[in-house]
Amino acid sequence: MRPTVTLPKGTAMRREATADAPSNSTTLVNAPPAAPPLAGLRTPARTSDRSVRTVEEVAPAVERVLAAHLAERRWDSDAVSERFTADVVSRLSELALRGGKRLRPAFLWCGWCAGGGTGEGERAVLRVGAALELLQVCALIHDDLMDCAPLRRGRPSLHVAFADLHRDRQLVGDAKEFGASAALLAGDLALVWAHDLWEATAVPTAARRPSRELWQAMRTEIVAGQYLDLHGPAAGTWQPAEALRIAHLKAGLYTVQRPLELGAALAGAPVTVRECLARAGQRVGVAFQLRDDLIDAYGDASSAGKPVGEDVRRGKPTYLMAVGLERAKAGEHRKAERVLTGALGDRALDDAGLERVRAALAEVGAPAMVRQRIDTLAREALDTVADADLPAAAAHELTGLITTLLGVPPSVGDASLRAPTGWGPIRGDIA
Repeated sequence: MRPTVTLPKGTAMRREATADAPSNSTTLVNAPPAAPPLAGLRTPARTSDRSVRTVEEVAPAVERVLAAHLAERRWDSDAVSERFTADVVSRLSELALRGGKRLRPAFLWCGWCAGGGTGEGERAVLRVGAALELLQVCALIHDDLMDCAPLRRGRPSLHVAFADLHRDRQLVGDAKEFGASAALLAGDLALVWAHDLWEATAVPTAARRPSRELWQAMRTEIVAGQYLDLHGPAAGTWQPAEALRIAHLKAGLYTVQRPLELGAALAGAPVTVRECLARAGQRVGVAFQLRDDLIDAYGDASSAGKPVGEDVRRGKPTYLMAVGLERAKAGEHRKAERVLTGALGDRALDDAGLERVRAALAEVGAPAMVRQRIDTLAREALDTVADADLPAAAAHELTGLITTLLGVPPSVGDASLRAPTGWGPIRGDIA
C-alpha cells in the first residue's frame, strides 16, 4: 500500500480519494503536517487585513492551497483513469506535500509585501505560491532522473519508486526504464498543473502583463539552467565564472529572484521596487546555490535527505570544484589537482574517495573561498534591502528570511539578526 497524504485542517476538498490500487470506493487523502517554519525570524506586528501575517505562516498557508488543488486534480484524473490516479497522481501529490521549506512562496510573499501588497491580493499570492511549488516538484523529479539520484527529501526518488512498483507487480520489461519513463510523465504533469493553477488565479488587471512575463521567463530559465548543468560535464567546463552563471540560471533565478519580482509585480509595485528586489534576489539566489554545493560536498545524507558527493560523481561544474581546480593549478598543488580531476565523473567514488576530495579542496582553500563569496553576496543583498525604500515591516521580513537562509555575514553587525544556524555546520535539505 502506498503512503497517503494528509489534508491540513480547514482545507476544502471536493471528494475523498485513495492512493491504493484502483477501486470504485475511495478514502480520504490527507496532506502532511505543515513544514517546520523558517526559524530565527523576529517579526513585528502586522496589519489586520492579512490572514498570513509573518513569513513563518506562509508555508502552512500555501500547503493548504496546494493540498486543495491536488485533491481537485485527483478528482479530475479519476475520471480519466483510476490506475493513473493511483500510480502517478498519488505519488506526485505525496512528493509535493512532503517536506521542503517552501522558500519560493516565502520569497514571493516577501516581494508582495515589499511591493505594498494588501489583504485583498493575498489569495492570489498564495495560489501563485502553490504553483511555484508544483514547478519546483517538476524540476526535482526531472533533476533526480537526469542525475540518477536515489533519494529526494529522505525517501526514494520518484523514478526509483516507479521502478519498485514495476518489480512489485512483476510487470514485463525493464523496471528502470519503466521508472524513468513514468517519472518523466509525473514531472510533466506537475508542470501542467502548475500552469493550470497560475492560469486559474485571479490577478489584478494592472499586474497581469508584468507577472505573466516573469512567470513565462522563469519557466524557460529553469530549463536553460538545467541544460547548462547537463552540458557542463560533457564539455569539461571548469571556469568559476561559468559555474556562477549556471548557479544563477539553475537555482538562483527561480528560487529567489523571480519569486521576489513576481510577488512585487502581483502587488502592482513600481519598476524601481522590482529592480531593487531583483538585485537583492540575484545575490541571494546565487549564494543559495553555492551553499547547496557545500552541502553536497561536506554534508551528510541523513540530514541532507539525499546522497552527498553526487556533484563530484556526476562531474558537475560547481563553483566549489571550479575554484578548487583553478587554485590547485595556479598554486601547483599537483597532488590535489590529481585527486580532483580523478574524482570528477567517477560514479564509483566511495566515502574514502570523497574524503580525499574534501581534503584536496581544503588544501587549496576552496571551501573558504566559497564561504567568502557567500558572505559577500549576502552582505550585498542585505545592503540593497536596507538602502531601498521598502515598507519597514516588509524589509524586516525579507532581511530575516535572507539571514535565516544564508546566515549573517560577519560584516553585518546587528546581532539580533543572527539566525540560529549561522555559519555553523552545513546541514539540511535546502530543496
